[in-house]
Amino acid sequence: MLCTWLSMAPLALAQGDDAAADDPIAQLAQAGKDLKQIQAAVETADTPDTLKTLSDRALAVQRDADAARNALQPELEQVDARVAQLGEVVEGTTEARDIAAQRKALNQQRSDLASAIARAKLLAGDAKQLGADIEKMRVTQFSEDLARKVNSPLSPSLWKQFAVHVPADYSRLVVLYRQGETAARKAIAEHGWGAPLTGLALALLMFFPLRLWLRAAGRRYAASERAPDGRLRRSGLAVWLLAVGTLLPGFAAVVLVAALDSIGAIPPRLQQLALHFQVATFVAAFITALSACLLVPKRPSWRLLSLDDTAAWRLRKYAWGAAGLTFLSILLVEINRASRTSEITTVAVDGLIAITYMALIVAILVSLARLHRRQTDEAQAKLDAQTDSGAKQPKAPVRRSGWIVLARLAGHVVVAAAVIATLLGYLNLALFVAQQLVWGAVVLLAASLLLKFADDLSLWLLSPTSRVGKSIVLTTGLNDAKVEQAGVLLSAVLRIGVILLAVLALTAPFGNLNAFFSAMDSLSNGLTIGTTTLKPSSVLYAVLAFLVVWAVMQAFQNWLTNTYLPKTDLDAGARNSISTVTRYLGIIAAVLWGLTALGIGFEKLALVVSALSVGIGFGLQAITQNFVSGLILLAERPVKIGDWVKLGDQEGDIKRISVRSTEIQVGDKSTLIVPNSELITKTIRNMTMGNAQGRIQIQFAVPLSTDVAAVRQILLDCYTEHVGVLAEPAPSVFIDSIANGQVAINSFAYVSGPRAVYGVRSDLYFTMLQKFAAAHIALSSPTDIHLVRDPAAPQEPQG
Repeated sequence: MLCTWLSMAPLALAQGDDAAADDPIAQLAQAGKDLKQIQAAVETADTPDTLKTLSDRALAVQRDADAARNALQPELEQVDARVAQLGEVVEGTTEARDIAAQRKALNQQRSDLASAIARAKLLAGDAKQLGADIEKMRVTQFSEDLARKVNSPLSPSLWKQFAVHVPADYSRLVVLYRQGETAARKAIAEHGWGAPLTGLALALLMFFPLRLWLRAAGRRYAASERAPDGRLRRSGLAVWLLAVGTLLPGFAAVVLVAALDSIGAIPPRLQQLALHFQVATFVAAFITALSACLLVPKRPSWRLLSLDDTAAWRLRKYAWGAAGLTFLSILLVEINRASRTSEITTVAVDGLIAITYMALIVAILVSLARLHRRQTDEAQAKLDAQTDSGAKQPKAPVRRSGWIVLARLAGHVVVAAAVIATLLGYLNLALFVAQQLVWGAVVLLAASLLLKFADDLSLWLLSPTSRVGKSIVLTTGLNDAKVEQAGVLLSAVLRIGVILLAVLALTAPFGNLNAFFSAMDSLSNGLTIGTTTLKPSSVLYAVLAFLVVWAVMQAFQNWLTNTYLPKTDLDAGARNSISTVTRYLGIIAAVLWGLTALGIGFEKLALVVSALSVGIGFGLQAITQNFVSGLILLAERPVKIGDWVKLGDQEGDIKRISVRSTEIQVGDKSTLIVPNSELITKTIRNMTMGNAQGRIQIQFAVPLSTDVAAVRQILLDCYTEHVGVLAEPAPSVFIDSIANGQVAINSFAYVSGPRAVYGVRSDLYFTMLQKFAAAHIALSSPTDIHLVRDPAAPQEPQG
C-alpha cells in the first residue's frame, strides 16, 4: 500500500503545482487545447502504457478545469455584490454618466466570468467522460491481454522459436547496456565521480548502518520501561520495523538514482527502468520488512502470528524469495520493454516468471500444511495425555487456525488455475493470478498489522491513564468513560481508513486509479444543497472549530466552577445556575461557530429555526416546555440545589437542576427525576427556602392529679439544656385541654433548620421520659374499652 501511494504521489503533486501556477483564464484555454490533443491521440492508442498516460492527462485537464472554476467563482460573487450595491435603475430616471459606465463595465465583466465558468464546467464534464471512455478501453485491452493464448511453455515449438530469436534479442540487450554505459562514462568524464560516489555512500549508509541502528533502537525502546504498557509494545514495534525496513532501502535507491540522474548518467531510454528500479526496491523492501516484523524468528515472544519457530523460519525464507522474485520480475519486464525484445522472448520470460511464482506458492502451501498437521498432532497429544491421566474431559475437536485454512484453500485454487492456464498457453492470466495471490497476501497481512496498531494506539492514546487522556479530562471535564469511548471511536475511524487503503491496494493492479481520483475530486468539490456547498474541507474545519470553541468554553466553565465561584458569597444553588447557563451558552457558541465555518450564515439558520418551529410546536412541545421551565428555575430559583422539597407524596433533597429535569434524592437514597414543568406548574413545598427554622412540637397527656407546674418546668429544662434548641424564639409549654380526667400538654421549640427537627426531637423524648420517671410523673395511656356479651346469661323473653 505504501509503495502504491509513493508511486502515485509525484503525479498528483505535479498536477497540483501546475494548476496553482497558471492564471485561471489561461489555464482554461490550455486545458481546452490539451483535451483536443487527448481526443486525437485516443484513436491511435494501442498499448496499456499509452492509455494510462492519456487517462492521466484527461484527469489533469479535469482538475485544471475544476481549479479554474473554483478560482473564478469568488470573482463572480464579488462582481455580483458590486452590481447589487449599485441597485436597480429606477424607471423614468437617468443615471449619471460615470455610474452608467461603471454598471456597463461590471455587467460585461460579469458576463465574461459567467461564460468562463460555464466553459470550465463543460470542459470538466468532457474530460471526465473522456477519462471514463479511456478507462473502458483500457479494461477491454487488459481483458484481451489476459485472454490471449500463446504457445505453452511445455511446447517444444516455443523454445525453438525462442532459440532462433536469442541472438537478435541479445544484441538488443547489448545495445541497451552500451547506451547506458556510454551515457555514464560521458557524464562521469564531464562531472567527475563526486556525485555518484556520494550517492552510493549515502545509499549504503541508509541501507546498512542506519537501518540496523534504527531497528535496534526500536527494539531497545520497546523493551524498556518507557514504552507504553499493553499490546502497543508489540504492534508499535512491528510498525516501526516495517517503516524502517521499507523506507530506508527505498530511499537509498532514490538517492542513488538521483545522484546518477543529477549528472545526466541515465539516458532517456533508461529513465523508466530507473523509476521501476526504485519502485521494485520499495516493494521488495516492504515484503521483507513485513515478514520480519510479523514472523520475528529470533524473538518468539514478540511474534504477532500464532506460528512456531520452525514455521516462522521457513516462511521467512519464502518471504525473501517472494521479495527477490518480485524485484527481478519488475526489472525483467521493464528491461524487456526498454530493449524492445521479440514477442517470443517476452512470452518465454513471462512463462519462467509464472512457473517460478507457482513453485514459490506451492512451497509456501506445503509449509502451511506441515504447520497445520503439526499443530493438530500437538493438540491431539494434549487431549490424549489428559485422557490417560484420568481426567474426565470430553475430547473436543481440534481448533484450526482460520487464516491458515483460508490461505491453504485460496492457494490450492489459485495454483490449480495457474497451472491449467499455463499448460493451455494463457501465460498472461497465469502470471497475473500468481502475482495477485502474492500481492493479496502481502496486502492482507499488512492490513491486519495496521488494524492491530490502530486499535492499540487509539486505546492507549485516549486512555484515562495516559498523558493525553489526563490532559483531556483536566481540560474538558469529561469522565474516564467518555475518554475511553473517544478512543474506541478513533480506533473505528482509523480502522475504516486502513480497510479502504487495503481495498484500494488490492484493486489497483486491475487498472489505474484515475477513476478513483476523479471521484475524490468530485467529492472534494463539495455537495451542493440549495445555495450552500458542503465541502469535506469545510466540514472538517467546522468540526475543528466546534471542538476548539467547545473545549475553550468547557475549560472556562471548569475554571468558573472550581476556582472563581467557590471564592464568592454565592450559595451552591446560585453557583450551579451560573455553571449550567455557562455550559449551555458554550454549546450554543460552539454550534454557531461551527455552522459559520461550514458556510451557513445566521440568516439561513433563522430560516431553519422558523421551519423547525412548527415541529417544535407540535411534536416537541413537552421538551420545549421543560426547557423553558428549566431556564425559569435557573433564573428565578424558587428551588435550588440543597433545598428540601415536598412534591405530592414524595420529599427529598435537590441534587441537580438541568434545563430539562431536576434530580431529587429521596430518603432511601434513590433518585427521583422530575420534569422541570412539574416544578413550575404544580404546587411544591420548599422546607428550607429563605433559611426557614425548624419547629419541634411535643404533645402528651397526664392524669388530672399530676403537678402540671412540675411538668412544665421539666419540659422547659429539657429544651434549655439541649444545644440544638434555639433560645429565640423561646420554647413554650401550653395546656391544650382538660377532659375525661386528663390534662393535654402541648409544647413548642425551634431549631436551626427543618433537617434538625427529627434528631433533636428524639433526644428530647429520651431526656423527658427519664426526668418524668425520676419525678414519678406518669403519663396517661389511652383507655381501650371492649364490650363482651356473656353467652351463659339467660335471655329475656320477647313479648
